Amino acid sequence: MRILQLHCDKIEYTPIKKEISVAEDVEPNTVELDEIVVCFVAIEKGDDEHVVQNSVSQIKESMEKIGSKKLLLYPYAHLSANLASPSTALAILKSLEENFEGIDVSHAPFGWTKSYQVKVKGHPLAESSKVITSESQKEKTSTALESESKIKSFWHILTPDGKMQDIETFNFTQNKQLEVLAKYESAKKRNVEEPPPHVALMKKLAIADYESASDQGNMRFFPNGRLIKSQIEQFVTDKVRDYGGFEVETPIMYDSHHPSMESYFNRFPARQYNIDSEGKKLFLRFAACFGQFLMANDFQISYKHLPYRLYELTRYSFRREQSGELVGLRRLRAFTMPDCHAFCKDMSQAIDEFRTRFDLSRDVLDGLGIIRDDYEMAIRLTEEFYNENKDLIIEMVKKIGKPVLVEMWKERFFYFVLKWEFNYIDNLGKASALSTDQIDVENGNRYGIEFVDERNQTKNPIILHNSPSGAIERIMYVLLEKSAKDAKEGRKPSLPLWLAPTQVRIIPLTDEFLDFSKDLSKKLSQKNIRVDIDDRNDSIGKRIRDAEKEWIRYILVIGEKEIASTNLSVRDRNSNNVRDLSFDEFISEISGLTSNKPFSKLNMPLLLSKRPIIQV
Repeated sequence: MRILQLHCDKIEYTPIKKEISVAEDVEPNTVELDEIVVCFVAIEKGDDEHVVQNSVSQIKESMEKIGSKKLLLYPYAHLSANLASPSTALAILKSLEENFEGIDVSHAPFGWTKSYQVKVKGHPLAESSKVITSESQKEKTSTALESESKIKSFWHILTPDGKMQDIETFNFTQNKQLEVLAKYESAKKRNVEEPPPHVALMKKLAIADYESASDQGNMRFFPNGRLIKSQIEQFVTDKVRDYGGFEVETPIMYDSHHPSMESYFNRFPARQYNIDSEGKKLFLRFAACFGQFLMANDFQISYKHLPYRLYELTRYSFRREQSGELVGLRRLRAFTMPDCHAFCKDMSQAIDEFRTRFDLSRDVLDGLGIIRDDYEMAIRLTEEFYNENKDLIIEMVKKIGKPVLVEMWKERFFYFVLKWEFNYIDNLGKASALSTDQIDVENGNRYGIEFVDERNQTKNPIILHNSPSGAIERIMYVLLEKSAKDAKEGRKPSLPLWLAPTQVRIIPLTDEFLDFSKDLSKKLSQKNIRVDIDDRNDSIGKRIRDAEKEWIRYILVIGEKEIASTNLSVRDRNSNNVRDLSFDEFISEISGLTSNKPFSKLNMPLLLSKRPIIQV
């Protein structure tokens, strides 16, 4: 099935003439429809009910993103040279129409020549095309993915005092967020029924938006978003290097028939993008694991080198997440993942390293502005590992200081015996994993990674898989969701100052104060402060309101009084007051709020008059 989808101000069509014997019987009257999504549809040979269901899912998802609930299906044979028979096409068209629950849907007459006029809206998601085939939906799934849906999990709550309770008997009165996580995980329902609040914020602040010309789950990041993203990337990388991680870079594409790959597919629950090239079956990486493992395979390692830590910030990792799960920055198909593997000589060393990385991850999230109260912990492990390492598990729970969700398995299904993760619960009650670590007991052998121990014997290391923050895009999602919650509860939404695309905005009263404003902006920039100037020909009130809508914390209005003063008149959005500060006092205040954080220069023109308007 081929679909050309348009978001329209209006469409007008008139049936002119029946062209085929199975054409529908309708009156040839002109039909006008306003504020509507129009899908021009060509139904092809091989299209079936599976294609219908997937088409409905994709169309509904895109309609949710643009906020429309009115749809016209317009049969349009010109999109394909491989058309289904007319009777089959008509049946599938009607099946399509019947499956759009909750949407005002109709279809243009089938089998008619029609004249039409259409006026398409001017936004990035207004035009898109889709090709959906039955073959494309019969994805090859790994053994791990198939096993994941069949695993018998035993769910418990573990409290800091070491008591383990079945999930059904635990009193969640004081732990409502944990209750949300427990229900979300045990149900394993990932689909999103409506866009979470951060989607509107990422557009409003010109951070990111959907890219209709790409595959779903691949985002475009505007200058503001790229700056925020790069700041977070640098912060996480600095933390991992301080911990002792050695940064590498590996390919994003691999041969799926490489001996170690086929085996790994069946141990890692992820869907991959597949590519045919020059007779090879390639895939886009869904993690940095195998790139680093193949690299480590070429190392000559002694026990004296261990633990050895390899780190990569993958831009990008790719996973073909199901379309109903994709929304904003929460879950993507292309994402940036900090991935650090530690190669350890034995389980004792692995557990010591595991403790260190647990503390690292908490420290990273705290530095990003995500505190303990913002997330709930889940631990997934085998019953055998738990019985042998209860002290380690209880130690982690004590550090968190509140009950955690435990998923326990009677036998090991995947390559790890223990995995923990911190999960953020958003404003719609959906859980998203952030930091995580795993103890991997398989892949040292699978990838032929070896080291020589104290007795001069060759052994395979135990491998730890840690992302101290989780995907960078997901961190941005959390920060925006937290801001949305602040706004809902009457607090001013904001980003941490070190992540703000503009930290200080200067507003000259008139053009005669522009040179002074430029000089001041230069002095502030030399102190590693991102500053811009609103030189537009608007009123002072409007320019101040615009700065506040952009969540810019500090505003400096420059006029005769300010030029004559030795102090700066600082309008602080957070405290909603104006203070007189010396230049050094102002610098000191900002430095105190951004200390030990990366700094990037302004990623937009200094003057607002030189900036294009970003339409989202």
